[in-house]
Amino acid sequence: MSGNGSGPIRVIPLGGLGEIGLNCLVLEYGDAAIAIDCGLMFPELHMLGIDLVIPDLSYLQQLGDRFLGFVITHGHEDHIGALPYVLRDVPAPVYATPMAAGLITEKLREHQLLEATRLEVFQPRHRWQLGPFGVEAVHMTHSIVDAVALAITTPLGIIVHTGDFKLDQTPIDGLASDLPCLAEYAAAGVLLLLSDSTNAEREGYTPSERSVHDDLDRIFRATPGKIFFSTFSSHVHRITQVLEMSLLHNRRVVTVGRSLTNSIKIATQLGYLEYPATLFADTNELKDLPPDQVTLLTTGSQGEPLSALIRIAEGDHKQVRMAPDDAVILSSRIIPGNEKAISNMINHICRRGATVHHAASAGVHVSGHASQEELKLLLRLVRPRYFVPVHGEYRHLAQHRGLAQSVGMPPEATFLLEDGQVLEIDPAGARVADAAVTAGRVFVDGKGIGDVEDVVLRDRRHLSSDGMVMAILAIDQHSGEVIAGPDLVSRGFILEAQGQAYLEQAKAVVVDALQQVSMESRTDSMEVKEEVRKALKRFFARTLERRPVIVPFVMEM
Repeated sequence: MSGNGSGPIRVIPLGGLGEIGLNCLVLEYGDAAIAIDCGLMFPELHMLGIDLVIPDLSYLQQLGDRFLGFVITHGHEDHIGALPYVLRDVPAPVYATPMAAGLITEKLREHQLLEATRLEVFQPRHRWQLGPFGVEAVHMTHSIVDAVALAITTPLGIIVHTGDFKLDQTPIDGLASDLPCLAEYAAAGVLLLLSDSTNAEREGYTPSERSVHDDLDRIFRATPGKIFFSTFSSHVHRITQVLEMSLLHNRRVVTVGRSLTNSIKIATQLGYLEYPATLFADTNELKDLPPDQVTLLTTGSQGEPLSALIRIAEGDHKQVRMAPDDAVILSSRIIPGNEKAISNMINHICRRGATVHHAASAGVHVSGHASQEELKLLLRLVRPRYFVPVHGEYRHLAQHRGLAQSVGMPPEATFLLEDGQVLEIDPAGARVADAAVTAGRVFVDGKGIGDVEDVVLRDRRHLSSDGMVMAILAIDQHSGEVIAGPDLVSRGFILEAQGQAYLEQAKAVVVDALQQVSMESRTDSMEVKEEVRKALKRFFARTLERRPVIVPFVMEM
């Protein structure tokens, strides 16, 4: 595919403009197109039964052989997470930096797509050609290693896509954002800038990653027991600081959580993490180590049900116990919608007597996204002819557009796009096309992709085919004792009069499942609901091979 042709450049966001996540943007010229990123988002509270949300990329399927591949800016889930689902229907090459490629490789292996996918690894300042698009990767600082901006040379001019970034002048690895490279492109003239809007509402500058060092050191020095440290598993720079701090304070490091272990393995293989072999210990060694010589790296900073940290906080983990002299560091931002879950988890940690440190109480986390002054600085540096804010909800995009105008860009040169809208640029100017392309959200439910067009329809279909079982029980909110129930009420599943003996067996399964968890876990209604749902789901599937909608109703007395 040569990518020959003429006409306008078409800029088509298929995800990430109007929401946080789902990032995917198409550049099209003549008979060729490429996509920047291919991310997912996690389900919102109203998306009952949904595991993941990916962008609707049916437009890429329509392009057929004209589509030349995905170019990935970095390895966060909201930029790579949809690839294993999309590549089944849109087989195309994937271009990524080493860390992103390592994370993608694990995903493709899990989905049995590794052999069928062409995965090309590139480094910053590496240039290559995709049809009419000349691509160069430009190193940027972010909350993951190997994040890049993309400078894309087209027949009509240069397009710069920042990816996710901040302008950290003192990064952990010493590699600051490659502003000189962007300045070279600015001197040649940039046609269009597409820039990260996540923190467009935040004034000032985003602090450096190194700014968390002093508070971490203070906590390590002051903690007489174990230190539990939880962050996003891909945050290699934050993990690096914890490993260095553990070495400094003579603590062995134990990892708990598959995604965290996987990220550390990939980063180590790539040379981004270096540490003596004796630093890490296994969970089986915990019983032989003094508490003040232990750092536990755990998943679960968002209070996810059944995650390592929530199990430990509830006293329900088989190998790890939390004690009054311990400290827990939650080194991550709160993802909207997780506030209640995190609050519940902190309550459980406090019941263990441990001390909790989080972003609101200590300097243990900084954002990986540029704030207003950095966004304005980049606009001044690149000096684009046209500007489109990307990556954010509508209010973030609108704020970023206002920042562009505040540094001198004419309003008519700044465009506020949403998913599916098309920006066309040709020698005569730039305009939003009247016709949009198909864009939206595709729900992933287990192994089903896109068969859930709407959550309400999905639940109605589920109810009509398998019925519903409501499990009702009352729990003492202080002791966790089951005061009443469980009572099972079924509709469209089994006749209660004829199936009473069967429902009695199901009740016994629920009682047995609740007896397997700690009393404290039973004081958390969310945990109780999850345990009840899991137990009944397994029982019904094993005995009747049916999947009714299970609605646990827990009364806290």
